[in-house]
Amino acid sequence: MKNPFAIVTLSALMATHAMAQTPVAPVDGAASPAATAAPQAAGTESGDDAKGEKLPKVELSSDLLYKLTKAEMEFKSGQWQGPYVTMMVAAQQTRDPRLARRASEMALAAKQGGEALAAIRLWRELAPESDEATQFFLGFVVLTDKIEEAEPIFADRLANAPPGARGVALFQMQQILSRSNDKLFAYAMLTRLVQPYLDMFEAHLVLAQGALSLGERERAIGEANKALAIKPNSELAALTLAQVTGEPEAAGKVLAAFLQKNPDAIEVRGAYARLLVEQKQLEPARDQFLLLLKSQPDNLGGLYALGIVALQLEDTKGAEQYFKRFLAVLDKSPGDARDPFKALMILSQIAETRGDTAGAIAWLDKVDNSASAGYVEARLRRAQLIARGGNLDAARKALTEIETDDPASQAQVLLVDAQFLRDAGYVQSAYTVLENALLRFPDNPELLYDYALLAERLDKLELMEASLRRVMALAPDNQHAYNALGYSLAERGIRLPEAHALIEKALQMAPGDPFIMDSMGWVQFRMGNLAAAENALRRAYAVRSDPEIAVHLGEVLWQKGDKAEAQKLWREAQGKDPKNDALKSTLARLNVSL
Repeated sequence: MKNPFAIVTLSALMATHAMAQTPVAPVDGAASPAATAAPQAAGTESGDDAKGEKLPKVELSSDLLYKLTKAEMEFKSGQWQGPYVTMMVAAQQTRDPRLARRASEMALAAKQGGEALAAIRLWRELAPESDEATQFFLGFVVLTDKIEEAEPIFADRLANAPPGARGVALFQMQQILSRSNDKLFAYAMLTRLVQPYLDMFEAHLVLAQGALSLGERERAIGEANKALAIKPNSELAALTLAQVTGEPEAAGKVLAAFLQKNPDAIEVRGAYARLLVEQKQLEPARDQFLLLLKSQPDNLGGLYALGIVALQLEDTKGAEQYFKRFLAVLDKSPGDARDPFKALMILSQIAETRGDTAGAIAWLDKVDNSASAGYVEARLRRAQLIARGGNLDAARKALTEIETDDPASQAQVLLVDAQFLRDAGYVQSAYTVLENALLRFPDNPELLYDYALLAERLDKLELMEASLRRVMALAPDNQHAYNALGYSLAERGIRLPEAHALIEKALQMAPGDPFIMDSMGWVQFRMGNLAAAENALRRAYAVRSDPEIAVHLGEVLWQKGDKAEAQKLWREAQGKDPKNDALKSTLARLNVSL
């Protein structure tokens, strides 16, 4: 069974545990999610708003209301300059920080960094006590040549932070500075700012992260070790030290040593288990996940990971139990945002592998939420299982019941419908389905590719070639289109140099594809290069012992005089696929009986 589990890298493994950080201001032009409607921004009473900003007493006159409403309407219509100026002028006149904040949101949405910074400066001037305004200001200045303006603000924030919150403030500062384009200047600033707090393990952790961003691994390791010396039981310090080592083996030693002294360290144990998976040490990884699950029986991450590891160890029964448990716990956790789709698909695959088609469909039926990322995939798979059971009408009806507004998914449904018809022998009907589908989605490479193959089967060769060349234009890296056209030319024995060039290009894109190797062997055979043909076909057959490759290799050997070996290959092909059309036509053409 193909393993759907993507193993995390060391950096990804550690990044999820590196440190708790608070959000900083968006700087990529996206508007703040905390946008305040402009007509509501100008209050009629002084006081504090929900952001903790002190608000002036402003009379919401009809003139001000008109200007703000007009600005919002213009902004929604796609304009930004006029609305931005209106908000800035109104903010200066009323001294209301919410209007300056709204101006910054407009500039951010329009991706106008200079104007956004001007509005944020005004916002901070009008609400100097606003932590949000300061966060936005810091987020911007570290990306400009004005980064030095951030230093006194950071120093003040650290000095005035309550002792219990200073560690978080250090992490937050390092996160903001890490976004600076001038990494050296930012790290020098970070080093100066943490000097009064070197007795805190958090100070050394941020120095370690900063050093790592500069590529100074030895310094990063030294700082992480200092953090661990100050607080030997800190999981955060252990995870950071493992992260900055850079090598999976060294990271594993760090985590294992920490667990020897701190066996209840759940975060470290989870990271160590995932690291073992990355290193393909599956049985030790399973042991670590089991220990994790012993202390947290309902740990969803641990249950899912154990299911994946069991699959990789070919323990299908164990995998099934873990995934079922994962779904049961998830079902009792309504606040958890995890999508059960992958677990349901794996359980369906397990049921299908043991021949339980009804069970496989039952698992797919549980992916009943069209909002799920895998909804369409699950529904398509469900229809394919029905079709495999021989009920073509029910399978096609299942396709019509798939609800999706996504054009790519709609095209995929039509593609699968045509495949059902083609596999059932209704080639003309399949061709018609795709012909109509291309009226809706004329530039869909997948539809065009399958349409070309059906056109060839219906002897519409010019249409076939035109469709494949259209695929090449739309998707230049689609090796299948080059291979299909090259093979078609070779099969017909025409334009062989061109066929060779097309297949050669496909092979450059996918050098390990056995079917493209087969095409190369076949065109070499057609060109009379028997030794090259045999070599290519033997390599293809070694990668995949497909009946059609065996048929081609057998014909090359037959022409070379090795008839016994050829017949042996054909018998192997016949045993795998007794109804193979290529085999039957080859044997008939050569007048061979097996």
